[in-house]
Amino acid sequence: MKLLKEKILQEGIVLSENVLKVDSFLNHQMDPVLMSEIGREFANRFTSESITKVLTIESSGIGPGIMAAMHLQVPLIFARKRKSMTLTDNLLTSSVYSFTKQEDYTISVSSKFITSQDNVLIIDDFLANGQAALGLIDLINEAGAALAGVGIVIEKGFQEGGRVLRERGIKVESLAILKSLKDGNIQFADAATEEVIIHE
Repeated sequence: MKLLKEKILQEGIVLSENVLKVDSFLNHQMDPVLMSEIGREFANRFTSESITKVLTIESSGIGPGIMAAMHLQVPLIFARKRKSMTLTDNLLTSSVYSFTKQEDYTISVSSKFITSQDNVLIIDDFLANGQAALGLIDLINEAGAALAGVGIVIEKGFQEGGRVLRERGIKVESLAILKSLKDGNIQFADAATEEVIIHE
């Protein structure tokens, strides 16, 4: 997605070989025009999947998730990372390991919002090791629902998450795939060699 890649190059800050800071437009402050275009692109890529719900995880996935849901004209559900006084009964839950924080946390969704009748699209801001996506897939499986695919705003192609999901036969659509962040330089995977890079 050209618009997204341009924004990453203009405003993205490389903090290390594994960390790209994009909090000026994606996961702290949000660019609503860009976010709407991101949602439109996801809707276009999954338009044939008969999606009934979009599922994400709080909080960084909510922006792109709600825009994808708006363009698909379906509800958005976000999995909670924190306990809620109003969300206590009939929960779908899964444990997710955070490499950033080096700890496990439990995500949850009310079972009344995902049922065996649903075909669910997962949306998230980043894909690195794939743990958040796998946790969301667990929730979908627990509900007996179908997984339509996974939409990612920025995939770190040099980490294993994309490979893990694709090897399971899951449709993964990433709007920007990073090849490398070495030496402070942002490099994107070339479309012609993307599969080679992803599976390194």
